[in-house]
Amino acid sequence: MGLRFEHRDTEIDVSLVDRVWRTRSDSAETMTSAARTCWQLILSRTQGRLHAGLRGPETRATTAPVPPDTEFLGVRFAFGAVLRPHPAASVVDGYVPFPVTESGRIVIGGEEWEAPTFENVEHFVRRLQDAGLLGRSPLGDGEQVTGRSGAGPTERTLQRRYRAVTGLSRTAVRQIDRANAAATMLRDGLDWHPVVETLGYFDQAHLARALRRYVGCTARELQADGFAAMSFLYKTHPGPGS
Repeated sequence: MGLRFEHRDTEIDVSLVDRVWRTRSDSAETMTSAARTCWQLILSRTQGRLHAGLRGPETRATTAPVPPDTEFLGVRFAFGAVLRPHPAASVVDGYVPFPVTESGRIVIGGEEWEAPTFENVEHFVRRLQDAGLLGRSPLGDGEQVTGRSGAGPTERTLQRRYRAVTGLSRTAVRQIDRANAAATMLRDGLDWHPVVETLGYFDQAHLARALRRYVGCTARELQADGFAAMSFLYKTHPGPGS
């Protein structure tokens, strides 16, 4: 039986947190993780032992083993959110484990924090924000580009700033977000024709290549009953971030 994900919105400013999710594994299996433009805090608990870490943005779909009898909690932070000790650009396609004390507290930024639950993530996030560890960096999307002699930033400067905050280029963000949006639409029962038309793919083959690279499956697999476990799909808003 594949993993079943429960997820919800939060009361936190959407510029900081996108979604909160949880799931549980009953037996050893594998999970396909779709490419993501956002970073996540992931907690897992096996036989009473807590593990915590930061999963960075992912530039392609991957497959990972899932241990049995394990509870997972994830906080997907909004696109452009920054955890001060670990900017997203430093953990692209990577994972940074956080120390966990014997009493089950997570060490972030040199301080110990009570581990959040699915119900009280908001309190945990607000404490990180109040401590100055969590914030949001401007991406420069609203700034006017000028030439070398102008007073504003150049396009190259804005691109460097964007990549420094997100770890990704604007092109990569658009491609990953579009593939996740396509997967969400297909999983929800839409045929490939409206997906191609709505999201601007050239044709079915173009869509298929994007799904294989960024989502790790085909349109038929997404629509099949009993499809193998994969990280939850949730991409319905038009802005960047998935």
